[in-house]
Amino acid sequence: MSMHAVTRRLAVATSADYPAIQPDDAHLAATLERLGVPPVVCVWNDPAVDWSAFDAVLIRTIWDYFKHHAAFLAWLDRLDALGVPTINDSALLRWNSDKRYLLELAQLGVAIIPTQLAVAHALPEVLAAMAGQHVVVKPRVSGSAWHTLRGTAGDAAFAAAVAQLPRERDYLVQPFVPEVVSEGEWSLLYFAGAFSHAVIKRPAAGDYRVQGEYGGRTEAAQPDAAILAAADRALAALAMLGHGDHAYLRVDGVVSGGRFLVMELELIEPFLHLAAQPQAAERLAREVAARLAPAARAQAR
Repeated sequence: MSMHAVTRRLAVATSADYPAIQPDDAHLAATLERLGVPPVVCVWNDPAVDWSAFDAVLIRTIWDYFKHHAAFLAWLDRLDALGVPTINDSALLRWNSDKRYLLELAQLGVAIIPTQLAVAHALPEVLAAMAGQHVVVKPRVSGSAWHTLRGTAGDAAFAAAVAQLPRERDYLVQPFVPEVVSEGEWSLLYFAGAFSHAVIKRPAAGDYRVQGEYGGRTEAAQPDAAILAAADRALAALAMLGHGDHAYLRVDGVVSGGRFLVMELELIEPFLHLAAQPQAAERLAREVAARLAPAARAQAR
């Protein structure tokens, strides 16, 4: 069998609320098709999907995984047992799904927003020690500002809101960084470890959340050398933790006090801001196709 006769079977993992290729990924999908890797859209937690029919699973719009974290981890275990690799790697996905990874990065010298971990019942005690400070409370496993609160520690209304958070979850407590509102939040995109492009995300007036569903807006931007160097330190720390191989990565952060502070490393299902970057979409498509090549060669034999 010739290499050209081999069909590389790629599943694109989505969620029930976003079951189709989204506009931002349209050129990525079209390029994969041209490269001989036609993407097959599959909802990640659909029990009818036969994952063994695929050579790999590209993780994209599984934007509800954090609401079903145990099922998500079990799904990754199932793919591992079937020998079906994920892009990014399943070990990296597990690590990145719990935001306590920020503390691991900090231990390796990465500048992050100061972060404390707390079980739900300990939140009042943690916040009491921060009385008067403007803070953000968010679950360790979350996304899109889900169960995220901003307020002043010691304020009665804020304490009442915190008391309503799900008790079975663990939380991060961080000081609120006002530059997210005044200057915007950076997102730097990397493909196969190389910087590609960046955007600044700004919240709607009166809000602090930069996500589009809350009225946030995005504009292309060019980070300066200091921001790029800080992001590179985060990637180096990631490699030191054994996660140096990634097809795509988004570094989110904010410049505060003259330093770039990492807010998140997005390695599971980040919005990649590809619609205005067709060359970036093509680079990622080539990277995905290259990662499938060993599977195609094995099938050819």
